[in-house]
Amino acid sequence: IFSMGSAYQFHSWRVFVVVCALPCVSAVVALTFMPESPRFYLEVKHRQFTVILQLCLLSSRLQPVNRIKIPKQLDELVEMQNESANPVLKVLFKIKAELRGIWLTFMRCFNYPVKDNTVKLAAVWFTLSFGYYGLSVWFPDVIKHLQADEYASRVKIHNDERIEDFTFNFTLENQIHRNGVFLNDSMKFKAVTFINSSFLNCYFEDVSSVGSFFKNCTFVDSFLYNTDIDDSKLINSSLINSSFHHNKTGCQMTFDDDYSAYWVYFVNFLGTLAVLPGNIVSALLMDKIGRLSMLGGSMVLSGISCFFLWFGTSESMMIFMLCLYNGLSISAWNSLDVVTTELYPTDRRGTGFGFCNAMCKLAAVLGNLIFGSLVGITKAIPILLASSVLVGGGLVGLRLPDTRANVLM
Repeated sequence: IFSMGSAYQFHSWRVFVVVCALPCVSAVVALTFMPESPRFYLEVKHRQFTVILQLCLLSSRLQPVNRIKIPKQLDELVEMQNESANPVLKVLFKIKAELRGIWLTFMRCFNYPVKDNTVKLAAVWFTLSFGYYGLSVWFPDVIKHLQADEYASRVKIHNDERIEDFTFNFTLENQIHRNGVFLNDSMKFKAVTFINSSFLNCYFEDVSSVGSFFKNCTFVDSFLYNTDIDDSKLINSSLINSSFHHNKTGCQMTFDDDYSAYWVYFVNFLGTLAVLPGNIVSALLMDKIGRLSMLGGSMVLSGISCFFLWFGTSESMMIFMLCLYNGLSISAWNSLDVVTTELYPTDRRGTGFGFCNAMCKLAAVLGNLIFGSLVGITKAIPILLASSVLVGGGLVGLRLPDTRANVLM
């Protein structure tokens, strides 16, 4: 943690976000050095198209082309539409033509012969994304909920205690104090709840009261210096001749205070690491076993692995199932990208792929909302929901046309 006083702390989650953003920045830089597709050059820059196309033909050992039919550019069509158009009308007409072209291209994705493919692909993208992103939110929170339950099961309860002239040189943790009286004491605590307790002439210095609360408590002649105790932690409590000095501000939680925060990152790391074998398997076997077999098989197996989460009662078992699920589902993602690209003709490929990705994002949002709302309530609904949509999407994926023969031909 990098600190600038108590008001601002650069916690590790911020480092995590920065590190996750680096690949995106690297990808943007790398894309600037990649050539456009031959079709783009055909419609925009004719000379570059000829060079790129000849390179593609030579690399595939095909005969070079001698004549190319070049489509008219939109600017030329605008001039043909209105030779005397002023610049403003020309720009407006160009925007209108572009939007109309996008809409027509989108509607062509629902024309024969790709209409059925578009509907099936949208269903597969939606179900895979719904199950994957929904469980990605649900898994860490469930593990953290299991940790919280285990932590709560070890709570110590103290009733009607009276402690005088004692300095706590250790941290009170995971305790509940009811009807206690503390006289001339100095203390530090974590996840401690005081109920109907009195603090008489007590001294609190440099206290970080993570997860602690005071309910119906009374502070009399007490002095609180450099603490993080504020109104949110004083519930129906009163202060009599007591004062706060140099209160801490900002987030005071650290990984030392809340180990489960570190554990969430570690679980995500293990889940991400588990996709490496799936990527290797899909790269080596996709052309051998077929895109559809890998897509449907991966989704069905992912759905089956989700069902066994029902029997997960410990952190280690849930983490193992998370890694298994991620390793199985990544093959579905890889094969789905390939199938979607190969099923659309060139003039509709970008629009069709974009539509499927839009369905993917919509499903991700719905999955996060639905699965996130069920954390700590029930395991049955998320497990059955994820299993059913993944198996159903896998069966739909098996009904798609096989594109491997076309590619090999």
